[in-house]
Amino acid sequence: MNNAKMTYFEQEDILHLTLSDEPEAGSVEISPNITAELNEAGELIGIEIIQASFFIRDAILESAQGKLLNLSAKHSA
Repeated sequence: MNNAKMTYFEQEDILHLTLSDEPEAGSVEISPNITAELNEAGELIGIEIIQASFFIRDAILESAQGKLLNLSAKHSA
C-alpha cells in the first residue's frame, strides 16, 4: 500500500483512493455513497466516495463534536 494515491474529481464531487494498481475485478457498496473496489482475490484495491465534500464535512464535524463532548465531560467531572 505504499503506492496509495488520492484523486478528487471536483466537477463530479467524487474522491477516489487507489491502494493498488491491480485491475478491478469487482466492487462492494459499503454505504449508499461509498464503494470498495476489489481485485480478483477479493482484496481491497480502491475506495470511491460519491458526494465526497459532504462525506468529508460530516466526518470532520462528527469527529470534532465527539472530541469536544469528550473534553467537556472531562472538565465536568
